[in-house]
Amino acid sequence: MIGIARLDRRTKNLTKRLRPGDIAVIDHLDIDRVSAEALVLSGVAAVVNVSPSISGRYPNLGPEIIVSAGIPLLDDVGPEVFTAVRDGDRVRLDEGVLYVGNDQRIAVKGTALSLEDIEAAIAEARAGLSVQIEAFAANTIEFLRKERDLLLDGIGVPDIRTVLEGRQALLVVRGYHYREDLQALRPYIREYRPVLIGVDGGADALRDEGYRPDLIVGDMDSVSDATLQCGAELVVHAYPDGRAPGLARLKELGLEAVVFPIAGTSEDAAMLLADEKGAELIVAVGSHATLVEFLDKGRAGMASTFLTRLRVGGKLIDAKGVSRLYRSRIGTPTLLLLIVATLITFSVAVGFSSVTPIYRDIIVDKWHTFSFWLSGLFR
Repeated sequence: MIGIARLDRRTKNLTKRLRPGDIAVIDHLDIDRVSAEALVLSGVAAVVNVSPSISGRYPNLGPEIIVSAGIPLLDDVGPEVFTAVRDGDRVRLDEGVLYVGNDQRIAVKGTALSLEDIEAAIAEARAGLSVQIEAFAANTIEFLRKERDLLLDGIGVPDIRTVLEGRQALLVVRGYHYREDLQALRPYIREYRPVLIGVDGGADALRDEGYRPDLIVGDMDSVSDATLQCGAELVVHAYPDGRAPGLARLKELGLEAVVFPIAGTSEDAAMLLADEKGAELIVAVGSHATLVEFLDKGRAGMASTFLTRLRVGGKLIDAKGVSRLYRSRIGTPTLLLLIVATLITFSVAVGFSSVTPIYRDIIVDKWHTFSFWLSGLFR
């Protein structure tokens, strides 16, 4: 396997500049599903991981996605790869060894994971899942202690210009199956025109589908400059102490923003903002909904999303449920049936009408006139 090496310790940053055939060099402990899908979508020839792709803490979903797509995964090569290989080097991957340069010197060695290896590691991780569930519960309680006033009374939610009162909101996170969900919801968006909220890279996802977000909420580290400048209102997710690293980038672009300090994730901030500002329904695309998805995110902060979902309650509907339940008021089968019925009715009416011969003579006469004009045109 030969390709150009592209290196970055943050997978989500690397996927933005990968090209088909590249060999991605990452440092990603427990590769999650979203990162794996992004790597597969970019068309990489192989993935080289500094850290263990499956540590055994929980049954993460990413490695199986990569290997099932036919992409070799070289695992646990160690941090020295970032000194042995430079971005843009031509490298070759062969039987667990990464070679670099024209002289084909050995850069690093690792373990080439097979599907059998991954399945065995996942089975072992499931056996110890109870430890992660206990940690998740402890983090949930800690978040509730820190953000009790925010969760229970909405204290700390900033004022915004975007009007959400009495409207539906479509909240897009660049998570599981977000592209498919957005495409399935096109009839819903067209008919109900919800407020479009992009959470970090979810704002780019909206623009990729031809929409302009009304509101962008997040750290502002995974949104393109063009999307930030599209005219949406910006809400920067800040730390509880008020620090907001994302503000520096917006200032460089000459953009103003509202700051929302919260101990949870940007996804939590967007949900709480929509709920507190009076959205009557929140439709979530790509958000985290199950325990495995929370754990697969790979950080303790995801416990906050569990509590936030409880706080928002019945207002929150997962996009997959909406795409199954929602039908436009005039469905395609109904429309086709209406067209067929109309044609049948018209045919019967014309067939039995006393003026049918007159219409037929007019049509024949017009056709002869057109044929005469057409033949004269090409003489």
